[in-house]
Amino acid sequence: MNDILQQELSGMRRQIDAIDAQLLDLLSQRARCAQEVGAIKQRHFVPGEERTRHIYRPEREAQVLCRLRDMNRGPLPDESVIFVFREIMSACLLLEEPLAVTFLGPPGTFSESAAVKQFGHAARLVSCASIDDVFREVEAGHAAYAIAPLENSTEGAVGRTLDLLLQTPLRICGEVVVRVHQNLLSRAADLQSVARVYSHAQSLAQCHEWLNRMLPRAKRVAVSSNALAAQMAASEPDAAAIASEAAGERYDLPRLCASIEDEPNNTTRFAVLGHHDAGVSGKDKTSLIMSAPNLSGSLYKLLRPFANAGVTMSRLESRPARQGLWEYVYYVDVEGHRDDPAVAGALEALAKQAAYLKILGSYPAAVY
Repeated sequence: MNDILQQELSGMRRQIDAIDAQLLDLLSQRARCAQEVGAIKQRHFVPGEERTRHIYRPEREAQVLCRLRDMNRGPLPDESVIFVFREIMSACLLLEEPLAVTFLGPPGTFSESAAVKQFGHAARLVSCASIDDVFREVEAGHAAYAIAPLENSTEGAVGRTLDLLLQTPLRICGEVVVRVHQNLLSRAADLQSVARVYSHAQSLAQCHEWLNRMLPRAKRVAVSSNALAAQMAASEPDAAAIASEAAGERYDLPRLCASIEDEPNNTTRFAVLGHHDAGVSGKDKTSLIMSAPNLSGSLYKLLRPFANAGVTMSRLESRPARQGLWEYVYYVDVEGHRDDPAVAGALEALAKQAAYLKILGSYPAAVY
């Protein structure tokens, strides 16, 4: 029986080895095509034409991933197919032009996970101490793209990102959605030994009810990121951190409790920021900031162009303008690309009504 088993396994392993050789050959062919694409772009680059000079094309990547997801018949799940091909594209992109991408650090944050999910492991990821620095490094030309947290499904918008979007010359050229599993990490032997819990303010809020039940006496300390919380808790035997599994692995911090978030479908949406818009992918969003004159019915007048054009609004968020007492700006996401006729018409009509209008960018919707 063992001889028969070994023969069958050997036969299957030979098939796998042969398929691996074919895959390697096909990957090399794809990489050579990617190099040729880069060479063509360089030969036909016209100064001043922004979309022709950028190697990274988020709309093209989104189209490829959506097509492959729709073609997938298993047994690999769609998520695995997308992950594998994202890494292939990342490695091929590196042959054209190395990309530096900033994220809110230190390493081990959900922002780093979002950067890897969007750009793959071949990109050069640059850890920043604050969201301000994430923007600043790209604005100064020290990195090509930034990953910035926009909103969480439980706790809402990230205020500092919204404030910076109002000021920055950068454009939104993509979005990433990351499923957030919060873990309690600690060197403490049990929950009763935990005196302090470090984490980002949003993560503390996302786990508020769990903390009330399980650690009612522990002091909650907000810090600038979850990874920093893990770094701090790693050196204090009676402290814990709420952070990702990756942060625990990076700082050698055991997981005391897993998935402690109050909402089971907790997700965070991140913006990809660069110096250019994305082209039309076929499933796009457009983000903008607008303000209304301080008159009766002015917000209704701002929203009416979208309704008249049949454009779906997926997000409307108000925030103090910081320029006058009780004055507000509105952050809006609509479905469609700014080059789509319906969206273009709505934006043209909106420009005539708004006291202030800034188009943040058009970009492909996140691919799951």
